[in-house]
Amino acid sequence: MSDNPEQRGERADECTTGRQPENLEAMLDLLHDVASDGDEVSLNDVFDTIGRRSFGPVVLFAGLVTLAPVVGDVPGMPTIMGSIVLLTVAQIVLQARHFWLPDWLLARSVSSEKMRKAVSAMRKPSRFIDRLLKPRLTVLVRGATRYAVALACGVTAMMTPAMEFIPFSANGAGLIWTLFGLALITDDGFVALLGYCLSGGVLAIIVANLM
Repeated sequence: MSDNPEQRGERADECTTGRQPENLEAMLDLLHDVASDGDEVSLNDVFDTIGRRSFGPVVLFAGLVTLAPVVGDVPGMPTIMGSIVLLTVAQIVLQARHFWLPDWLLARSVSSEKMRKAVSAMRKPSRFIDRLLKPRLTVLVRGATRYAVALACGVTAMMTPAMEFIPFSANGAGLIWTLFGLALITDDGFVALLGYCLSGGVLAIIVANLM
């Protein structure tokens, strides 16, 4: 028996909404769940889980992947994550209802074992970090100011191809996205401030190395 349009719409809404993490440990739980099925984890699998409507989980995922040694060291991975961030930022500006990513990008994958190792390595610091996060300076992460956060993430994303050739600079991008992602999902404007400061420092380093 075929589904009616309303039922299909409900399932599509579930796919784009996903399970929204409320902190870093919850995000790691979601990534662990994705890595528990099969030998490979595709980007499509990840976004079906974390959703495609909220920028916070998307940019947090990009940051964690770029920071994780066993995943972020894959050649081209920082640029792939930068492409995801940049495409998402463009759709925020266009006020899209949910984020679209091309099939060739969603098909990219890493081994489930690498993903599980990355999640395991982040478990202990995640508990400490989550205790420090709380809603504060919320004016910096709510309403129109979210566009400023998206812009800072987008500028960083545009620099990722150059970061492939500058040692450790990609880690800076990963940390920037992680800070902004955590700021958005926990309403912590102080963490967003840290993200802005780090963005300026990384941008200065990239420009200095390119000149």
